Amino acid sequence: MSQKIALVTGGSRGIGAAIAATLLVKGARVISCGRGTRPDDLSPDIDWQQIDVSNNDDVLALKQHVESQYGGLDMLVNNAGVQVEKTVTESSDDDWDQVMGINARGVFLMCRAMIPLMAASDGGSIVNIGSISGHHADPSMALYNASKAFVHGLTRSIAVDHGHENIRCNAICPGWIMTGMADAAFDLAKDPDLAKKDALARHAAGRFGEPQDIANAAAYLLSDDAAFVTGQTLTVDGGLVAASPLQPGLF
Repeated sequence: MSQKIALVTGGSRGIGAAIAATLLVKGARVISCGRGTRPDDLSPDIDWQQIDVSNNDDVLALKQHVESQYGGLDMLVNNAGVQVEKTVTESSDDDWDQVMGINARGVFLMCRAMIPLMAASDGGSIVNIGSISGHHADPSMALYNASKAFVHGLTRSIAVDHGHENIRCNAICPGWIMTGMADAAFDLAKDPDLAKKDALARHAAGRFGEPQDIANAAAYLLSDDAAFVTGQTLTVDGGLVAASPLQPGLF
């Protein structure tokens, strides 16, 4: 990845920060972005841009920055995301605008803007951060589940439509990765501690995931080692959805 240009959205913390740091270590020139100001703990070698991925004007300004400062783009990671812990009937129009705006529209806008830059740079690789929730519905997460299903579908379409431009596109479907979003989901339970204990027992790996687990998968998919991998959704969940719904240890 030496001197390749990488753009990671939602890179202020959690999975996005881990991906940006990993690509930097592997030699890439990394641009990252988020709605907030530059994080205090961000490496000085990462180019931080404050934008909202759901705002097309912001996305186009970011595209112009990448083009003028770097001349092209080799890798794009669409990680920025939010969740609202509500059912369909509990969800408001504002909830829809927030979740679908960032999780779905944001991925669409970023891909629409950046694919021409990648094509002009002789191709590249896109990794969209989906979720196991896009395949298996988490309770009281209706809009989040739907937004991640959109990401998976868009990923396949980009792979099919832009493969002739030497552009690959894949999605990672994380399971329970220990970030603030996971904590918020567990807090929905009547007994969060019991819910977390039960969830842990369902992981064949014997632990919850960490942001670095997703960063490692992203680095692989972005690299030339994955040159024949495109249009796929890679589940990284410690074996959670591989098991039957029966609780391990009872049989």
